[in-house]
Amino acid sequence: MSTIKKRQGRTRAQESSNAIERMYITMRHLFNRGFYKPMGVSGETLIEALLLLRPEIYGSIGEEKAELEGLQYVIDRLPQGIEECRFINLTSDEGYANSHFKPIIPPKRRRNCYRIDSEQMNIEITRGRSEIYDILTHLTFLFVESHKIRKRVLINDEGKTIRDWEKLKIAVNTIKKLTQKEREVAITHTANILGRTFNELTEAYSKFATEDQPERLLHIIYWIGKLAIEEAMDNNKRAVTFSPVLRERLGHHIHGEIWSDEIKAVLHKNDLLERPVHIISANMHSVMNSLFAKTAITPAKNAKRVFEVYEALSNTENKLLRNKVEKLAYSNGMIYVRDTSGTNIDVQIFDTQKIDFTKTYFNHKEQPKKEAPVIIVMDYAFGEQAYETMDELLKPVKVNGSNVHLDVKSISIMGKAGILQGGKGDVMIPSAHIFEGTADNYPFKNELNKNDLVDCGVDVYEGTMVTVLGTSLQNKEILKFFKKSTWNVIGLEMEGAHYQKAIQAASKVRGSINEDVKVRYAYYASDNPLETGSTLASGGLGTAGVKPTYVITKKILEQIFNS
Repeated sequence: MSTIKKRQGRTRAQESSNAIERMYITMRHLFNRGFYKPMGVSGETLIEALLLLRPEIYGSIGEEKAELEGLQYVIDRLPQGIEECRFINLTSDEGYANSHFKPIIPPKRRRNCYRIDSEQMNIEITRGRSEIYDILTHLTFLFVESHKIRKRVLINDEGKTIRDWEKLKIAVNTIKKLTQKEREVAITHTANILGRTFNELTEAYSKFATEDQPERLLHIIYWIGKLAIEEAMDNNKRAVTFSPVLRERLGHHIHGEIWSDEIKAVLHKNDLLERPVHIISANMHSVMNSLFAKTAITPAKNAKRVFEVYEALSNTENKLLRNKVEKLAYSNGMIYVRDTSGTNIDVQIFDTQKIDFTKTYFNHKEQPKKEAPVIIVMDYAFGEQAYETMDELLKPVKVNGSNVHLDVKSISIMGKAGILQGGKGDVMIPSAHIFEGTADNYPFKNELNKNDLVDCGVDVYEGTMVTVLGTSLQNKEILKFFKKSTWNVIGLEMEGAHYQKAIQAASKVRGSINEDVKVRYAYYASDNPLETGSTLASGGLGTAGVKPTYVITKKILEQIFNS
């Protein structure tokens, strides 16, 4: 009997894996084709695969009731107003920034979007295929939810709708601000449409609200339902298109090359091009704060107090505090390179020769200028974009007709990831990356190990990490398989294998950098997709992410300065 259960478990994992593969093959086909209709044959293929997969992040997508947490997750990553648009056009960077169109940037994804007219939204793709997959998956979720609404509100084939829908329509089209009584009446009708309780909708309401659109949840529900009804009744089909320029440019590292050239130009201008280089893929605050917060804010020596300062700096409202640290950093060797290439990856360059280490938490002996390390901190890449940017950054640069190779001593990758063996805020140290959906695996010698962080007050796990095709496509069956199999998987993320592919190519194949370049990977857990209520859709880490972030940063910097 136990053998049968195991076989059934494996079968479900295989079905889920096949669903992911089918989604990606379909999305690639649609991209090459140039367009698709969400409720056409190709769109239905995506919907069927997503419903078979039922990713944890999309909760109750396969049930009749609406999925509120998944909807919020998706809406935070798509441009405001997209719910009203029948036509969604994915483009390259094609000059809209120089037009009268005002860019719309989603709260949780740095991408420029433009509302062309009442029916069309353009979304700029500058971060590669992973960004396309991300958007198409979220759009497919929206289409599924929109037709749940259609099925619940349409009474007959003549287009007659239920009373709750008519009441929602009146509330959405009301010009004046709703009173509390009017809002609660509208929530009551909307809850019935969505198959949710009044309490559930009331709790979710403020999470969707924006300053200029306090009733946004009502607006979203009405418009995605309205377009689905018109699609069914009037044959007004929605369409997703890919611009010819995007299809031509994708995969050619256009944005990554521009980004890389700008960084190397700044290094050359500041006489840093031939110095020892340490690259860190991280956020734009932890390295700077680790180096300069002690002097700028003069916290007590007590370690607990130090993390309180880091927590305060992580609060976006503490602008005065953050500005003090930034000002000190700028006057002590930090150069900020704001991205203009479209990669959305900003960069900080630290000339350690200009840092007074007696005023930091780190011991570092003085070195001759030519030997003092230069630290390049690059903001987080997105999926396949990690290969594009790292591949371009590690290539030599032409100076006066000659190739100059960067003297890259180490590459450190730190970031957020889903954990399978612990909880939010824990740390994962990978020994290898395996690429989901393929037999590709990337073992490496990680300069960081569990013992380095064992006394840091966070739980640490060591093992294999899976580089997934998209975090929004994972489900429990696949993740349980990874966790229990001989792969010894401890977590999942989206960039590790892509970074390692670029590093191995540059060091072992092309010879662009030293073959013995030191590599460090460490992740802190932003979610546990195997635990209900701990997925990405349930919210961020908040201040719980501060300690693991700075623990990892401290250890990376210590190794750089002691190498």
